[in-house]
Amino acid sequence: MKPVLEVKALTHTYSAGTPFEHKAIDNVDLEVMPGEFLGIIGHTGSGKSTLIQHLNGLLRPMDGQILLDGTDIWERPKEIRKVRFQVGLVFQYPEYQLFEETVYKDISFGPKNMGLEGEEIDCRVRRAAAFAGIDEEMLEKSPFELSGGQKRRVAIAGVIAMEPECIVLDEATAMLDPAGRREVLDTVHRLNRQRGITVVHITHHMSEAEDADRVIVMNDGVVAMDGTPRDIFSRVEELRSLGLAAPDTVELLHRLNGHGMSLPLTAITVDECARAIFQALHGAEGK
Repeated sequence: MKPVLEVKALTHTYSAGTPFEHKAIDNVDLEVMPGEFLGIIGHTGSGKSTLIQHLNGLLRPMDGQILLDGTDIWERPKEIRKVRFQVGLVFQYPEYQLFEETVYKDISFGPKNMGLEGEEIDCRVRRAAAFAGIDEEMLEKSPFELSGGQKRRVAIAGVIAMEPECIVLDEATAMLDPAGRREVLDTVHRLNRQRGITVVHITHHMSEAEDADRVIVMNDGVVAMDGTPRDIFSRVEELRSLGLAAPDTVELLHRLNGHGMSLPLTAITVDECARAIFQALHGAEGK
């Protein structure tokens, strides 16, 4: 199986040749496979947002390449707009992308820009809205009447309506309450699992990366760690050295191990954590 997205020796420097020169991305290689759910984590300034802005051509590599289905996305610069229909990007505060009078018009914006018309646009809008949990009544509302979580789902529906191969989310749950975060994450995971759309998700919430197929950790413009969530999150000390913390469950297990218990740091969900502690205590009592 070939990667849907491939980053080859990517480098990007801001303010090059000035006293403020900063290398945000430094010779990064990365492959994203079709249907994969990839989580990207890293502290502020680690390069993760700069990386994903290259994936649909918002930024052009200073060195290196971005390949979509094996083709350099900058091979035909005049057609870069088409890449943005195939790799949909949802920004950190996607409600700022909403500007139309109604939710329906906002969701239809992408398909219209693709040159679609009439019935095809209507079908795409209604399919995307239903998938994102947006009912018919909500379609006629102003997007500015909606809750934070609803606005995020409208922005995601606008990307879904373009039927991209890949959707990239840059901190799409930022500043939402737990219920709003869950609304957005449920929509994204269903998009990945039911439609097989590749997802690249930047997040600063470790718990949001638990269900990813793979997690990469960015640090100082390079990929510092790459593996499954269980592999990455069990490396507590290494994460701390990068200014990050493991999920609360793993941090708890790590602390208990420091007090003489022997608990697996690969138990990353709440249920797994509780089961591991119960079994350790039960075993200790039985001795």
